[in-house]
Amino acid sequence: MQRSKNGFTMIELIFVIVVLGILAAIAVPKFAATRTDAQISKGRADISSIRSAIMTERQTRLIKGDSSFINRLDNNVANNTEGVTIFDSNETLSATSPRLLLYGIKTKDSDGHWMKTGNNTYTYKVGSNTETFTYYPIDTTVGGVFHPKGSFDCNHANTLCKQLTE
Repeated sequence: MQRSKNGFTMIELIFVIVVLGILAAIAVPKFAATRTDAQISKGRADISSIRSAIMTERQTRLIKGDSSFINRLDNNVANNTEGVTIFDSNETLSATSPRLLLYGIKTKDSDGHWMKTGNNTYTYKVGSNTETFTYYPIDTTVGGVFHPKGSFDCNHANTLCKQLTE
């Protein structure tokens, strides 16, 4: 009489669990790295858009005979507040006011998002790291480093700043 095999043996089940564990141990760090890379890419795109918008606004002013740079990158919103729009304008929004980014960026205190932290200072968060960016409407020297008017920059000694800007 032949016995019918209707299920998996304990050895087969353990082998499958071990193989799945090995695959998970390899895949999970790769997914985490991919998320960080995506946040850095998003930050780089945002920074490029902001810098481009500052220069576009400058060109618009020059055509009108005004050689100044905009004085701020938002509508004077409150610092450290989530859900407000930044990088949208430098004046009270009206039909005639200049717009920096057409839709602006909503603030949120989490990975891959911007927060306004002070007058012309903003932070961008990637994982446990936060990088501070400052807009300089006039020529400024901070800590021996010259920042030309119209620049939007961070401290290039920081690794995250380098990843986001270089």
